[in-house]
Amino acid sequence: MEDDKKIKIIEEEQVRKLLTPEKCINTMKRTLMDLELGNCAMPQRMICKMPNTAAFGFMPAYTGDYFGAKVITAYEPNMGTEYPSHIGYVILFESSHCTVCGMIEAGSITEIRTGCVSAVATDLLADEHAHKMAVIGAGAQARSHLAAIRLVREITEVTVYDKNPEASERYAEEMKNKYGISVRACRNVKDAVADADIICTVCPAKEAYLTRDMVKKGVHINAVGTFSPTTREVASDLIEAARLYSDYTPSCRKESGEYLIPLKEGVITEDHIIGSIGELLLGKVPGRQSKEDITVFDALGLAVEDVASAELVYLESDI
Repeated sequence: MEDDKKIKIIEEEQVRKLLTPEKCINTMKRTLMDLELGNCAMPQRMICKMPNTAAFGFMPAYTGDYFGAKVITAYEPNMGTEYPSHIGYVILFESSHCTVCGMIEAGSITEIRTGCVSAVATDLLADEHAHKMAVIGAGAQARSHLAAIRLVREITEVTVYDKNPEASERYAEEMKNKYGISVRACRNVKDAVADADIICTVCPAKEAYLTRDMVKKGVHINAVGTFSPTTREVASDLIEAARLYSDYTPSCRKESGEYLIPLKEGVITEDHIIGSIGELLLGKVPGRQSKEDITVFDALGLAVEDVASAELVYLESDI
């Protein structure tokens, strides 16, 4: 194979150098709009449960000049160990002749692009003066969310809760040193979110733990940690009280426990989803209407986000 046709294999260290939050936020904006405009294609993803309890995912998408799929495992027992909870690659093809052109480490792409999509939603939906942020979960996503959201809002105070108190303390110390802002570890979810302007729920919960009575009026919530019809982080009463936005509404209607569980309970109706972030960027749906509105961005994660991020890394890599 000629040198210019070599497959680029790009590992985590290089991904992190090339896929900066600043670049990724702009790429996610374009991608989410392109998806709504019909410039991208995204077949339904397939997630299989393996006998060892791992979730094995195949997530395809077409973005124009490139297409591909993220092939990844999500394995909860790895959390808190030397092994990452998500392991895999985005396999990238060029569209002209459909040849494989790249394999890009997927864990770092997932981590970075997820925080950046939440930053896009936060910029559109959070109060313009929001500066207090709470994160529930103290892992990689808690770090990527602060890295990205501080680019769209002047974050001066952060609270964090994780079921592992040592993880909360470690996060608080690391983020305090990195950004020079106040970061406080809390003993429970209620304390962490009580005064927050922005809440990011980024843990793989099985049951809802964030309820309406815990949060103040005007809060914006990025619900990120769950991605199946039977799991959720945000309780039905809070979803009912909120203006609900999706990353992609057809996926939300099929896969989001945040939406499907209260719908089944009769707490909300099918039209409770106002629209997607892409539609909001295009001006097709309205955003926050008042300072007292509670807004929820329900993120499942999209294959187009992974492929577009991989494309950016591939094009900027000099490997």
